[in-house]
Amino acid sequence: MGRRRRNRCRGWCWFGWAVLLVLALTLVPVLAWRWLPPPVSAVMFHRALGESARPAYTWVPMEEIAPAAALAVVAAEDQRFPEHHGFDVDSIKAAWRNNAEGGRLRGASTITQQVAKNLFLWEGRSYLRKGLEAWYTLWLELVWSKRRILEVYLNIAEMGDEVFGVEAASRRFFGKPASALSNGQAAMLAAVLPNPRIYRADAPVPAVLRRRDWVLRQMRQLGGTSYLDGVLSP
Repeated sequence: MGRRRRNRCRGWCWFGWAVLLVLALTLVPVLAWRWLPPPVSAVMFHRALGESARPAYTWVPMEEIAPAAALAVVAAEDQRFPEHHGFDVDSIKAAWRNNAEGGRLRGASTITQQVAKNLFLWEGRSYLRKGLEAWYTLWLELVWSKRRILEVYLNIAEMGDEVFGVEAASRRFFGKPASALSNGQAAMLAAVLPNPRIYRADAPVPAVLRRRDWVLRQMRQLGGTSYLDGVLSP
């Protein structure tokens, strides 16, 4: 009986250490990137291994990004960003109903979820990846501010083929820093987010132009950049 009890205790001890190891491996980078600019994202790293060209990426702080760019990505990707806690339940339900009824497949990833998977995880689809995405999303919302989540998103989102972040995209496609983006240019960058490896902000096809116009309308309906006052304030 004593040996059995010792084996049971040893098993729980190993389990506890495994849990602590998982927590350390996941939470250390979450804490680090709360304050430091990420030198690379998991998606960039993966691309660099498989592509001959080095991805374009230049980190800039939120103060050097036009407020219109922040509003454009929120209008395009996640309009409830200031309100939710990482998961937009209403959008998830709507996407599930649409997909179940045989409509065009649609996702419901929030900006926080996109930061989680692009910064920390590999490309592709699997239940394991989706579970880790939810895990990281919870911790990002707990540890980071909304401002930081949006700042990182604007810096690591792919906005052109192998072009990551609003600064690199703005200079590549418009020849100006992200701080100088106009509403129309910001909306154009947001318009290519669904498929940045195919769509180009500097040579938009009709579908991108229509989406840009839709993003501009959403930006106005949200009330302009004042919609993000609570998010962008330091």
